Amino acid sequence: MPRRLIALALSVALVAGCARSGASDPRDQGRVTKVTDGDTLRVDMNSGGEEKVRLIGIDTPEVQGRGGLRECFGKEASAELARLLPVGTTVRLEIDAEPRDQYGRLLAYVYRVSDDLHVNLDLARRGFAAPLTIPPNVAFADDFVAAAAAARDANRGLWAACGGPDKEL
Repeated sequence: MPRRLIALALSVALVAGCARSGASDPRDQGRVTKVTDGDTLRVDMNSGGEEKVRLIGIDTPEVQGRGGLRECFGKEASAELARLLPVGTTVRLEIDAEPRDQYGRLLAYVYRVSDDLHVNLDLARRGFAAPLTIPPNVAFADDFVAAAAAARDANRGLWAACGGPDKEL
């Protein structure tokens, strides 16, 4: 195997191991200040400053996308994230290989500190989100795909209401 591939495989394994380790630094925690939509929120970080955070690995229907795009089950997905993470909720953020997207948002796996709920995975499992894998942030990609498939097979959430993701209103 070429050295580059070995180095890449080791890097991916290291990132996956770190993301799954549950190791936490108080600076990686903060309090929710706003839920923007089903997969984006704002967090006042203990390390200082507010971050706009995009949940990695999932995609929820748009509430108000580009050009006014609205999708089936967008309001429900947004309301569910707000229910899971009301303003003031303490969250822990885990970063994968790429920390920011093209819009400057912090890309993270979000955990509710009170019960260690993996919010990204919970939304996929209960049918509020479809998987969205964008390398190199792939630590939980297989888990999101499996969770969304189980929601689809059980006809939960957006699968029941809309027949699947990306359905415009």
